[in-house]
Amino acid sequence: MSAVAVAHLLLVGGYAGFQWTVRALVYPQFAAVPPGSFAAYEGSHSRRIARVVGPLFVGQLVTTGWLLVQRPAGVLVPALLVSAGCLAVVLGVTALVAVPQHRALGAGFDRAAYARLLRADDVRVVAASVNVVASAWAVLG
Repeated sequence: MSAVAVAHLLLVGGYAGFQWTVRALVYPQFAAVPPGSFAAYEGSHSRRIARVVGPLFVGQLVTTGWLLVQRPAGVLVPALLVSAGCLAVVLGVTALVAVPQHRALGAGFDRAAYARLLRADDVRVVAASVNVVASAWAVLG
């Protein structure tokens, strides 16, 4: 079994755990922050969360790309393509929906932006979870 394939599975699983934690624990707390403190809270959240999610995104991009190009023995390409699609969904929703909502929330709590962020996060949670299954299938057969 390829070390990169194992790293890929670990990164995908790590990201899914991260995303579920954000959805179940972090984002629900947004509504509890006092309005006068929310902009500072959101700014702190965005700076800190980037330090965690950035390496997970980069790691998944690197391992996915490497596996697609090198196609090591034992890695199932159809499952890897599903994994790559899931990662594309996560990155696309993050860039096109979640980041703009975080920017809007940086000016202060806005219920509509918060609702859009939660909907985007629902998509990311599903895509990340499917990616775990697809990656396990790709790597473990």
